[in-house]
Order: sequence, then structure tokens, then C-alpha cells
Amino acid sequence: MNTRILAVLGMGTVLLAVGTALAAERTVTLAVDNMYCSACPYTVKQSLTKVVGVNEATVFYEKKTAIVSYDDQKTTVAALTVATTQAGYPSHPIDAAAAAK
Repeated sequence: MNTRILAVLGMGTVLLAVGTALAAERTVTLAVDNMYCSACPYTVKQSLTKVVGVNEATVFYEKKTAIVSYDDQKTTVAALTVATTQAGYPSHPIDAAAAAK
């Protein structure tokens, strides 16, 4: 009985470690609409950093873009674009391959 419990606990630990190992940090560049003043990037950045799983967001007013690093096990590109859109700044991924992830 004790051996069976230890085996189950061991498998749980292995599965937990594998799940964590599969998580990957991704980076996506978003084109951000409606940024018309130098204060707009602050609002965009705040909307992105509130999304669970976002590690870093850098917003460029001149280029009208945001570069976002995120944990793909905690959030998606779709969640990022929803966050900026709800803040009044619709966005979409510039890289088509990133949009699929």
C-alpha cells in the first residue's frame, strides 16, 4: 500500500515538472491603433501588463506598436488584443505566425 502511494506521488511530481517545462515565454509584436498622443502608450502598457501571464510590455508611440513577452501557458495573443481593444486601442499581431499561437 505504501509503495502504491509513493508511486502515485512520484508520478504526480513528474507530471507537474513536465507541465512546467512545457510552458514557454513567447514574444509578439502588436500593431496598435488609435494612439494619437504621447500619453497613449501608457494606457496601452497598463492594459497589457494587467493580463495574467504578461512578463513585459514595451509600447512605441512613434511606430504604433507594442512588443509583449508572455507565458503561453497563462495567456494568448487573443487575450492581449482584447485587453488593448477594451482600453480603446484595437490591436493585432504583426507577425501572422504569432497570431496562430
